Amino acid sequence: MAGTVVVIGATGPLGRRVTGLLAAAGTEVRSLAAAPRDLVSELDGASALVHLGRPLRASHVLDGTGLGAADEPTTARLLEAAVAASVDRVVWLSTAMVYGAWPDNPIPLTETARPRPNPGLRGAEEKGDRDRQVVAWAAEHPDVSVVVLRPAVTVGGDNGRWLTRSPWKPKGVRSADADAPSQFVHVDDVAAAVALAATSSMRGVYNVAPDGWIPAEQLRALCAPGPRVHLPAGVADRLARLRWRVGLSGTPPAVLPYTRHPWVVANDRLRSAGWEADYANDEAFVVADVGGFVATLNPRRRQLLSLGAVGAVAAALVGLVTWLVLRRSRRAG
Repeated sequence: MAGTVVVIGATGPLGRRVTGLLAAAGTEVRSLAAAPRDLVSELDGASALVHLGRPLRASHVLDGTGLGAADEPTTARLLEAAVAASVDRVVWLSTAMVYGAWPDNPIPLTETARPRPNPGLRGAEEKGDRDRQVVAWAAEHPDVSVVVLRPAVTVGGDNGRWLTRSPWKPKGVRSADADAPSQFVHVDDVAAAVALAATSSMRGVYNVAPDGWIPAEQLRALCAPGPRVHLPAGVADRLARLRWRVGLSGTPPAVLPYTRHPWVVANDRLRSAGWEADYANDEAFVVADVGGFVATLNPRRRQLLSLGAVGAVAAALVGLVTWLVLRRSRRAG
């Protein structure tokens, strides 16, 4: 499909790859960091609008893209501008996190599954809302080919440090039942999916992930050695909430279900459209995993560090129990 492609959210690692792929294929590209007020003029003569999202701090976007959802009015304005400019195609980047992590999820999830992000996880809820908004709009505008992409956790060399601090790497204090399978898709493969969606006859919802997934035990084996402490689920939850409340953690407790319950996705539909991942799940993870300083330590020092971590957790638990007792005493008084 010939024509100009307008890419919104083009300044980050994913956006740069998308625009690079399109340009290399001979497609004219207009790159925008964010949606301007007068989008209709920017879309003049364009055949496709690609919306990747708005740049946010990596810690606020747990899907690895570094891109957050547009709000509802902005999304409506973008879609209306596409109609006004007679754009043939809209590509919208969502996330597989919109499916939510639930004990009754099938393995894997297909595009027919209803999005139901876990409550309290703002980024997933916002992308879920926009996902539903765009899908509903597409049903009302069959003359526009709309593609919604739902990638698994997106990783690559650009966000390796983010991955180390993220909840997707099994490290530190973990719930004893945090054994959900994992999926990681390389940012290059996500970019290829976006470029394909912008220039082909695709329409509808497509999951973006390599074949299969990584069992929890295998993911732990792939990680650089480091201190890991497994706690009962209830204790881990209380500790996570306390750490979040006092500013000791950048990971909201609402993400915990995503480490316990499955939300891996099938990629059959995207593969049938001509896409193929260059990186398997484990390859994408290993490429992105920077390991951290623990990986440089000898086994004896890693053991001492692990023992120290256990002691620190024990002290934290004592502090948590003391704090809860004092709080109840004040309330009773």
